[in-house]
Amino acid sequence: MRYIDIHGHINFPDYDGDRETVFVRAKEAGVGMIIIGTDLESSRKAIELAEHHDNVWATVGIHPTDNTHGFDHDSFKELAIHPKVVAIGECGLDYFHSKSMSGEHIDIGAQRELFLKHIVLANEVNKPLMLHIRNGLANQASAYQEAVAILKQHAKVRANFHFFAGTREDADAILDIGGMVSFTGVITFSRDYDGIVKHIPLENIMSETDCPFVSPIPYRGKRNEPVYVVEVVKSLANIRGDGETAVAKQLVDNATKFFRLK
Repeated sequence: MRYIDIHGHINFPDYDGDRETVFVRAKEAGVGMIIIGTDLESSRKAIELAEHHDNVWATVGIHPTDNTHGFDHDSFKELAIHPKVVAIGECGLDYFHSKSMSGEHIDIGAQRELFLKHIVLANEVNKPLMLHIRNGLANQASAYQEAVAILKQHAKVRANFHFFAGTREDADAILDIGGMVSFTGVITFSRDYDGIVKHIPLENIMSETDCPFVSPIPYRGKRNEPVYVVEVVKSLANIRGDGETAVAKQLVDNATKFFRLK
């Protein structure tokens, strides 16, 4: 495994027509992956896929904007103890979206309650958290800062802040609690995060695609997939001025240690 995509959704219907081909392309490029659950059904699918492929793992949880069925602790715990499950989530706080995936109004208080339920489960099974944190309007409180405060009070495990899009202040708060951040293909076409990529120690960074979303250059406009994490790694190396081979190795080492990959 030369690269790793620590956050992707090839359990989504977007891959129903060619999922195995996507796995083959990743394997040929030396790309391992973690498939992310966003509800009970997709969490089960993530585990099923991980069971049938080498260098593939899963997470289980409910996306903060998809809290329509509640959190069944016992059902998620049954999944969470599976040896292929390496984290709990994606869970967290999303202040950006005012409506859920089903079109219902999002109650931020309900998001906090759901987040806490994931933290309780993560503490019970001693597995890290995979977080979805997104800020709202400029005049609103920082979702990152609130998430850090909640983790300080309740979490006994570490957390990765996926698709990091916060400020340097947010990044420093995450580092202070031993957290990690991961970057997507956005860094291949936007220069907004170059300073933060340089600022955060490489030991606290991981690589992801968030596929099927946000395809990197040169695949903009196409469906994203795990093999494209190679472009994310190239950009991380270029932005930091480091060697690509060394960066790729460090990112795999970071993920292996953080998620205790076997």
